[in-house]
Amino acid sequence: MKTLMRLEILRMLRNRRYLIFTLAYPVAMYLIFGSQSGDVDGTDVSAYIMVSMASFGAVGATLSAGVQRIAAERQSGWTRQLRLTTLTGRQYVISKLVSASVVGLPAIVLVLFTGFLRGVRLDPWQWGVIVLALWFGSFVFAVLGIGLGYLVAPDSAQPMFMLVYLGMAVLGGMWVPLTGFPRFLQDIGHVMPTYRLGQLGWEVLGGHHPRVSDVLVLAGYLVAFTALAAWRYRRDEQKVAA
Repeated sequence: MKTLMRLEILRMLRNRRYLIFTLAYPVAMYLIFGSQSGDVDGTDVSAYIMVSMASFGAVGATLSAGVQRIAAERQSGWTRQLRLTTLTGRQYVISKLVSASVVGLPAIVLVLFTGFLRGVRLDPWQWGVIVLALWFGSFVFAVLGIGLGYLVAPDSAQPMFMLVYLGMAVLGGMWVPLTGFPRFLQDIGHVMPTYRLGQLGWEVLGGHHPRVSDVLVLAGYLVAFTALAAWRYRRDEQKVAA
């Protein structure tokens, strides 16, 4: 399992297109929108957008590592080959989860570092809590990526990834604060996992610790997405065995 995790991480880090999309894109978005002045609910807009784009990058990195990677491996027959080894299904899923989480961390740190260079100033504890909160929160999307990777056909992986990624980002208030949405969209946004992930960081900007309610909602999504991933993995395993 350790060997597979190492190979997964190295393979993703060597993929230039993957790195550009997951690392450079959120930074570019922050550079474009983070130059605005003013505040969002009393929070400096530059700091607010910094957390939004760090969350956006974490979701993209972890989600893509599951959806597109697993779909490609299913198409190439790599998952079939792995089932001929001593690697168990649980070890395979854990390897995917860990490797996705590892590549999600740089996406967060890079955006926050860019924000620091642009003048965002926070207390040391705030920087640390934001990094850890967004990183652990991104595990939810790593598991979702695994489930979707086994749910969709390989040819549909890229469109599905973009639809889920951008749809959840917009509805979760990562691009535009939910206060700028119509009421019915705000109600939808408040239950999105992306909004709850962003809330972990936005709360810290105000000098507060992440809210227990946001953690519990993300935990609920984690359980649901884990069930989806386990179900789809077993279905794929049965299909291969047949």
